[in-house]
Amino acid sequence: MDGLRPRKNNLINGFTTAEIEKMEKSLNETGDKCLNVEFFKKLARSFNSASGRAGKPKLKWSEVQSWYQNRQLESASKDKKPDTSTLNEPDVTTLTSKDAGDSEHDYSKLKFEARSSKDGAWYDVEKFVTYRNSRSKQTEARVRFVGYGPEDDEWLNVKESIRECSLGIDHSECQILKPGVHVVCFQEKNDFAKYYDAHIVDIKRKMHDARGCRCDFRIRYNHDNVEETVDLNRLYRRPEFERPHQRDA
Repeated sequence: MDGLRPRKNNLINGFTTAEIEKMEKSLNETGDKCLNVEFFKKLARSFNSASGRAGKPKLKWSEVQSWYQNRQLESASKDKKPDTSTLNEPDVTTLTSKDAGDSEHDYSKLKFEARSSKDGAWYDVEKFVTYRNSRSKQTEARVRFVGYGPEDDEWLNVKESIRECSLGIDHSECQILKPGVHVVCFQEKNDFAKYYDAHIVDIKRKMHDARGCRCDFRIRYNHDNVEETVDLNRLYRRPEFERPHQRDA
């Protein structure tokens, strides 16, 4: 699947007011006609060379791309008509590792992500169109991905490729991350930026400052064993990750 999976991370907003106004203006004037990788790279270079960004971290083209895609999703959700489809949806209680007998848990509010069979990356789920049992008696769901149309729907194994959405990590929580911990990492390359499973190999602890966590995390992607060093903003934790106060409870 092409493109970046839209995913909001509200921990940090790295854009200045002037930059947001410029992006809003371009979106209103051109819509999505010119939104490609070269456009995002050119805009990121323009922002980074402006006087208003002096003393601030440099922006990456993928951050600009993510802003545009999130704005498009917000606009689409406002215009979207209610789905009156009567197609059956899979029982969401089977998509989580939580105890199905927990009657107090409202599963209707859960958000899910699914691993595409096309590239192995994780994408947010908009809805489950329908479901079926495979020849091996395993449940499969037909998944509609956020930001994609019916032509990109996929039949995916519920147990192997669908799970609750990964969550952003607050800067105050960096100490709970240890080597060996399973995370989801935002992998950036010249022509794409996607979310893949990974695990932490090593951590170089640094003093935090006004911008938050400055530690370096050495991670290894599970799908290709490639290693790279990333900052906390590119990491997401699994919902079942045990926090310190949970251990003490």
